[in-house]
Amino acid sequence: MAVTLRLKRCGSKGRPFYRVVAMDSRKKRNGRAIEVVGTYNPMDDPPSIRLNLDRLEHWYQCGAQASETVQRLVRQQKRMTQADA
Repeated sequence: MAVTLRLKRCGSKGRPFYRVVAMDSRKKRNGRAIEVVGTYNPMDDPPSIRLNLDRLEHWYQCGAQASETVQRLVRQQKRMTQADA
């Protein structure tokens, strides 16, 4: 089974909210996820990103591939945590 780290859309029409999930790459976008590893809310100002970096690292070690959007969100999250430190 090929695991992908990608976004799952939630929220109502015109008010998107996303969950960052680990799921089988053959499943549909909003299909059943293996694990929820974070959230992304683009409607906040600035957009809020909450990721469990330990679980993301676990999935990377298991061979999971992240989508381009998730890779971008991880980079932003790491930059924000480094700026806070």
